[in-house]
Amino acid sequence: MKVTSLDLNLLVVLDAVLEEGSVTAAAHRLNLSVPAASRALGRLRTAFADPLLVRSSRGMKPTAHALALRPRVRALVEDAQNLLGPTEEDTVATLRRAFAVLAPEDLIACFGSDLLTRMRAEAPGVQLRLLSEGRAADEGATVREGAADIAISVNTPKEADLRSEGLVREPLLGVVRAGHPLSHGHVTAARFAAWEHIVVSRHGRLHTATDRLLEAEGVRRTVAASVPDFTTALRLIATSDLVGIAPAALARNLADQLQLALFPVPLDLKPLRISLLWHPRRENDPSHQWLLTRIREAAGRPAGRHGAGSSTPRRVPAQEGAHPVQRGTCP
Repeated sequence: MKVTSLDLNLLVVLDAVLEEGSVTAAAHRLNLSVPAASRALGRLRTAFADPLLVRSSRGMKPTAHALALRPRVRALVEDAQNLLGPTEEDTVATLRRAFAVLAPEDLIACFGSDLLTRMRAEAPGVQLRLLSEGRAADEGATVREGAADIAISVNTPKEADLRSEGLVREPLLGVVRAGHPLSHGHVTAARFAAWEHIVVSRHGRLHTATDRLLEAEGVRRTVAASVPDFTTALRLIATSDLVGIAPAALARNLADQLQLALFPVPLDLKPLRISLLWHPRRENDPSHQWLLTRIREAAGRPAGRHGAGSSTPRRVPAQEGAHPVQRGTCP
């Protein structure tokens, strides 16, 4: 197929249809009528000699050929947007675009509202697609393929072909329900390990770095269950005698609502390393840089301070002892 035989505007439609998984949703996103989007999809099917989308029990599903095309189509559309995109005369206020940000559900719950407020105040024409990690097993691949503009990852190693930036280092706190025996007095490793625990693991692991640190102290704990995210763990802790560990900001954010008590963990736990990840092809896109800045601000990073370690929340030393429920905001 020759390039001159295909209207390149159709690639914009194809990109939207593959991302939305729906002709109707793609039409709405592109401000097209549904019949116009359907006609465009028909032309694309002819051009690529493939149905591209087929019906399934869960709606429309991309074909294998469409999945193979997706990252290349996304890259072409982004290149065109960068080439013909915002000029010096354009302003954020007139920007009309949908961004996709992949992040753990805990982080979405933690700072998603603040991020949306900041973005909508400056750019009411911008839409935000917050994707949970459940949509992708590999943050790097999701960014590489163009399914997400930015990934916010936890303890993820750097990848040579992608841009990364440290966002925050989030300390961990012990969490129990209000009135639990561990909510009072000094919490030692032995007291901490004496109660049944709940751990957080995307892969269902029951043995974590905490167990190794406890074993080094000569004690063992009993893990009753694992769950895939911290918010679920905190809700289970609130209605039981289970003990857990959670990011300080999230725990403080939910402490009043769930009636939780927080305390320093009597172990040398490393803070969570939260990073931003994006593809180099977005480097020269002003709207992408604007989104990065809004995310930094929502995470509590001062404007103009970029790079790993530029905003490091204070770690809570174990010797401070237990303390009552604290209020706080998410990073």
